[in-house]
Amino acid sequence: MVCALLLAGAMNASAQGNMRAPTSVDRPAIDRLIAPWASRPRLGAEEMMAKYGMPQEATPDRLIWHNAGGFKRIAVMNLETPHDFPMPHVDFLEHTVTYNVPQGKVGALIEFDASSTINRTVGELSARCDLEGHNILTLNLDHDIVMGRKTVAQARKAFGDNVRADVMGRHPAYVEGLLFKPQMPATAAFSDKPVVPGSPERGNDMDASAKAKVAANGAKGGDAEIVATVFAVDLNEVLASSEAQKKQVSPAVMSYAKMLHEDHGANMDVGLKLGQQIGLTPVITPAVEAVQVKGAAELAAIVPLDGTAFERAYLAMMIKGHQGVLAMIDGQLMPAARNAALKQHLTHSREHVAKHLADAQRLQGMQGR
Repeated sequence: MVCALLLAGAMNASAQGNMRAPTSVDRPAIDRLIAPWASRPRLGAEEMMAKYGMPQEATPDRLIWHNAGGFKRIAVMNLETPHDFPMPHVDFLEHTVTYNVPQGKVGALIEFDASSTINRTVGELSARCDLEGHNILTLNLDHDIVMGRKTVAQARKAFGDNVRADVMGRHPAYVEGLLFKPQMPATAAFSDKPVVPGSPERGNDMDASAKAKVAANGAKGGDAEIVATVFAVDLNEVLASSEAQKKQVSPAVMSYAKMLHEDHGANMDVGLKLGQQIGLTPVITPAVEAVQVKGAAELAAIVPLDGTAFERAYLAMMIKGHQGVLAMIDGQLMPAARNAALKQHLTHSREHVAKHLADAQRLQGMQGR
């Protein structure tokens, strides 16, 4: 069985990538991994290790360095992809920087070099080639296009000109190093905007007017936070019930999971419409985020189980979770709610939760017989 090798002792490179910190990585283990690689990727791996030291991650098909030489990530892959720009070669080496590519420039960068990879959500721009200098060249010309200094046609010509100069040993600046400073992750990332009507928004993504409305509802987010909290609870239950339906469980538990999926899904839809009806945008505050994180952690703990073991763990989780939601509705959400329609939504939600709790307790009791 081929297993991934996680390498400890991460290397901290200097800004120029010329200094290497001590590492506990076993070089012979890396040698065994890359021994069967194709010759050109293996050469690339040796060159990157010679410059940046041992990688932080290694699997049978790739080596990865993090925060090395001013790059967010460097990867060498045992996969040769034919690429004919600016002349025939194979791609196997990728360099990634933190960079926010404007939506209007995405097409231009891909037209310039189809090997580029853009992840606007994370805020990453990657170039893939067979030489580090040519990846640097791609990223520098990408930046020129984004800044309006070059058109796509001009950038493609400049790429060819710089490659020729590099081959002749002229060491062009565009190949030697990044000519721009990569951005910070917090400013490069782009979380996008919801398109589902009534969807919650993250507090830090809301515009000034929306934030003002939330502030008017109280320091903790008021009704906007309450609607988002119920939405988060419903989403957690939908995810848990979806997972339960993939397992080998009894017909009774399968029926229970399907009921929860349908009931909580319908309640989510009601919540989405409620916000629109009362002119309120649900807001994801840290407290709402905590509800989502808690649900994910609890579900992750039982996903490895199946059969009877999963049934028992799932029902125990449903009982504990629904008891917690009832306490939250009674002790926090209902007393804080201001809007009459929201209070009615909480009342209906509570009725569903109470029924689900009773059903889970009944099923758990049947298991004990």
